[in-house]
Amino acid sequence: MNIDYQLLSPQLRRTQPLEKDIELGFGQLRTDHIFLMDFQNGEWVHPRIVPYQNLQLAPGAMALHYGQSIFEGAKAFLHQDNEIYTFRLDKNCERLNQSAEILSMPQLPVEMQLNAINALLDVERLWIPTTLGASMYIRPFMFATDDSLSVRPSSSYTFAVMLSPSGAYYAKGMDKSLKLLITQKYHRAVSGGTGAAKAAGNYAASLRAQQYASSVGADQVLYLDATNAYLEEVGAMNHFHITRTGELVIPEFTDTILKSITSQSILSLSNELQTVCGLTPVQRKISISSFLNDIQNGDIIEAGGFGTAAVTASVGHYILDNGEHYTVGTGEIGSKTKLLNQYYSDLQQGRQNAPANWLMPVKRIN
Repeated sequence: MNIDYQLLSPQLRRTQPLEKDIELGFGQLRTDHIFLMDFQNGEWVHPRIVPYQNLQLAPGAMALHYGQSIFEGAKAFLHQDNEIYTFRLDKNCERLNQSAEILSMPQLPVEMQLNAINALLDVERLWIPTTLGASMYIRPFMFATDDSLSVRPSSSYTFAVMLSPSGAYYAKGMDKSLKLLITQKYHRAVSGGTGAAKAAGNYAASLRAQQYASSVGADQVLYLDATNAYLEEVGAMNHFHITRTGELVIPEFTDTILKSITSQSILSLSNELQTVCGLTPVQRKISISSFLNDIQNGDIIEAGGFGTAAVTASVGHYILDNGEHYTVGTGEIGSKTKLLNQYYSDLQQGRQNAPANWLMPVKRIN
């Protein structure tokens, strides 16, 4: 794929590294450029890197009316050798295609996605943050562009990649545990729908539940399945809990749960996690009744969430619609969750040896 670098002026490229004391936040900053590519007449054409700008979109663009819009979230890190490495980026590219299939959108070859993202990272390499724990958050996305009010899949699309130098997703980071609301009032997805896709509409549908959670003092929602019998996932991450016997339990993936790349990575690190923190990752269906009983009797000693944005978050409290309150252990961040977070962060940032091909250097192209 030959990428057209439409840089209006060399002055538009950053000449100094990002300031170390800059206030990063999460997803708030933008780099100077964006990658764009179009799907027309059955093929991907016109790959280009241009200055970050507003997009031109017809008022009748089908993404605005019928929701054909998907995205991904990945990260790149500056390592001690002063090179930038992406972490499991191929898995994000594969998941984008899975989302595209669910929403009747075109496939985008993984190699093409990787080339696009790496080219943009190379152009923006001086934007990479050097603050401990910070990263370059990568947001690829695809949306329908046909100017039509017919209810059908679009025939044209735009694929884009934007970058955001970012700090921790939760301002509390790993300094304080979260409180989750378990509610029967709202559901994230139902079987046969789009729950397994990273689709914009799924996040729009979660906002009302998130506002409800905030109104009762919770940070996010831990969703149940449509029968209100089994745990599924949190709005921005997969859920996990740790048992007294050393199991790290993640709810079984279904077509109503987005498969977190972090969760999948944790499940493949069984031997390593047993050595590092004495945990054995497993998956199974988890009934809400057994989950709450196991918190009460002390069989569940820690809990949290996995996701690219959050990495590992700790959950210390759960509240129900009726006001019942359940505290995991002491309610504080557990020692095994801390070890888990440190180990995974070390893998991402090159302080621990990662499995083959998990970390890929960003080539210097331009």
